[in-house]
Amino acid sequence: MDRNLPVNLGRVTEAAALASAKFLGRGDKNMADQAAVDAMRRMFDTININGEVVIGEGEMDEAPMLYIGEQIGTAGDDGLKVDIAVDPLDGTRSVANGLPNAISVVGVAPSGCLLHAPDTYMAKIAVGPKAKGVIDIKKSVKENIDNVAKALNKDVSDITVVVIDRPRHVQLVQEIREAGARIKMISDGDVLGAISTCFDYTNVDILMGTGGAPEGVIAAVALKCLGGELQGILKPATDEQRQRCIKMGADLEKVYHIDDLAKGDQMVFAATGVSYGELLQGVKYMENNTATTHTLILRAETGTIRFIESIHTLDKKPEYAK
Repeated sequence: MDRNLPVNLGRVTEAAALASAKFLGRGDKNMADQAAVDAMRRMFDTININGEVVIGEGEMDEAPMLYIGEQIGTAGDDGLKVDIAVDPLDGTRSVANGLPNAISVVGVAPSGCLLHAPDTYMAKIAVGPKAKGVIDIKKSVKENIDNVAKALNKDVSDITVVVIDRPRHVQLVQEIREAGARIKMISDGDVLGAISTCFDYTNVDILMGTGGAPEGVIAAVALKCLGGELQGILKPATDEQRQRCIKMGADLEKVYHIDDLAKGDQMVFAATGVSYGELLQGVKYMENNTATTHTLILRAETGTIRFIESIHTLDKKPEYAK
């Protein structure tokens, strides 16, 4: 994998973040998402790869997408062939409502290394590297919390579980409370929730709950780079989703481990904050038509973790503001 590719992916997520952050708090998640999609696509068209989108914007968001099967990059058939997993705006509701923790994300791996996940729900559990090997999605909430607490040398009462605030998680929240752990509710964006388990300063130890299966693959790319762990089980909510899973050859009984979702160690990942969060700062628009971004770039092969703070002179980057 080209060692310059991670930084170029950072430029892709920066462009999407700068475009979508313009719509913070304006109440239109589709408009914010469309801006991110358009900016991301334009920046991808400057990168020397032969890429195919295998994880694109899901139909659940009811918004325009970088569609599955779309060809990305400037390289020809002899160029670097890669799978691309994108979410131009993970946290559309957060941006629309002016809430924190929205990000733009992209993961890239050699062709054939990312699961072509159906656009359905997935039950997930994720932890950082210090708790790798102790979780089991088939075990109870209490057992998993107890095992993570032991691995992290913490009291159960000091364990923090991040959960998306949805009606479907009422029972899960009750079980976490009965186990004695703390809960951090988020409005959207379980990709960031999964990544946060790998950084001590976020004070997040476990991600639990049901979110999008495509987001599960994107999170798996990041956790593979960071040495964490993610497990998931597909949970179609409707017969249509069930049929989609069957058509794609997905196994509804299978526990998908991180190596099922993202194979090998040649993958790279980038995420840029759109709205403010504990892990990544949001876009800040400054005087003289400038803006700042905060980006996380990961490379699995070397284990490199980069945080890049950038100042953009937007007059010189008209493509960022179209």
